[in-house]
Amino acid sequence: MADLLSDTEIDAALTGLPGWSREGNSLVRTIESATFPDAIALVSRVAEAAEEANHHPDIDIRWRKVTYRLSTHSAGGITAADPALARRIDSLAGE
Repeated sequence: MADLLSDTEIDAALTGLPGWSREGNSLVRTIESATFPDAIALVSRVAEAAEEANHHPDIDIRWRKVTYRLSTHSAGGITAADPALARRIDSLAGE
């Protein structure tokens, strides 16, 4: 099982993740796309990246706004896999 990050490690990771915040045991970001199809296309790219990493976010779709919530459920909180996937989501959102 993956090790949980300390509060200090989480805060440090968040400094490199603009737009992301901590909500309890999760990293959270809402991304607004220009159109609904654009939002769904990003969700699809994130799904592929998550499958490759075997680390799957909770995704909430509200028209053009999509909220990504990252937590390592098996560990009960935030592990190194979460900021890593956050960085990948940011990269995909910038494409």
